[in-house]
Amino acid sequence: MSANQRSKGIQAALASALLLGVVPVFGKQAILDGFSPLAVVSLRTSIAAFLLFLLMVVYKRQFFYIFPIGLYGCMLAGFVNGLGSILYYTALSRIHASIGQLIYSFYPLFVAFWLLVDRQSINRMTVFRLGLSIPGVVLLLAASENGVDLLGAVLMLGSAILYALHLIINQRVLFEVPAPTVTFYTLASMAATVILAFILFTPSLPPPQTPWWPIAGMGILTFLSRLTLFYGVKNLGGLQTALLGLGELLITVVLSQIWLDERLGLWQWVGAGLLAASLFLVGFDHYPPEKRHARGWLAWLSPPEITGSEFPWRPQP
Repeated sequence: MSANQRSKGIQAALASALLLGVVPVFGKQAILDGFSPLAVVSLRTSIAAFLLFLLMVVYKRQFFYIFPIGLYGCMLAGFVNGLGSILYYTALSRIHASIGQLIYSFYPLFVAFWLLVDRQSINRMTVFRLGLSIPGVVLLLAASENGVDLLGAVLMLGSAILYALHLIINQRVLFEVPAPTVTFYTLASMAATVILAFILFTPSLPPPQTPWWPIAGMGILTFLSRLTLFYGVKNLGGLQTALLGLGELLITVVLSQIWLDERLGLWQWVGAGLLAASLFLVGFDHYPPEKRHARGWLAWLSPPEITGSEFPWRPQP
């Protein structure tokens, strides 16, 4: 991996974290305004998918091309992340945005777990950084004065597990497919999943006078963050992107205090400091270039042998 490629990957992952850090605050505000969790997640995802569709139709139609196995992988990733989003916003209706994001920040640990299940290795620096982040999250939770809703915490933990799994699935597809293509088909599948859940379980919206700006803001931020997220995964890999993504936790915590009047104690700030240290150490954590693996339970996502001329988004010889 070149230094320039790695630098762009880090910038993209940090940009994604910054954007995603704002989304939970908007989501909590929308729920407080009267939107159901399923309405929040379905509207937010639909707006993001529609914006990406328009962008590709106008500027990058060639990126609609994808080989069948890659499409199946994106659909699976979108379905998994759609279920995770439903769990996330259901949890957010029961717990504070800052506490929810703190629990959710365990997802790099689950990314490492899924990598090991898929028979891939992680290095010592990554293990050390995970070792910093885990007690950081524990301090953030254990030092909470008001306690945490148990069901909400379990739902958020389930969301983190599913989010981590979708990153690993997409990482496989990204070996051969551009980030915008993976982003679109994953987001479209995710939108289909959450819209179906909304129609089946809570097909209603709040009164017309209810403010819609948090929903619109979530959709736009999700659209932008998805583009940068998968660009980061393509250039850094799923685990590195996930560890950098912990930056969204700090954004959410700070905005929750300013906007939603949520507060952290001294030991919770110590935990946030440990997470910040884990982010800083990304500069010392080096991985060899990502390669397609012919082993592991996700090996079926490897594409068939296709010549370069069959890819419309690759330069022709």
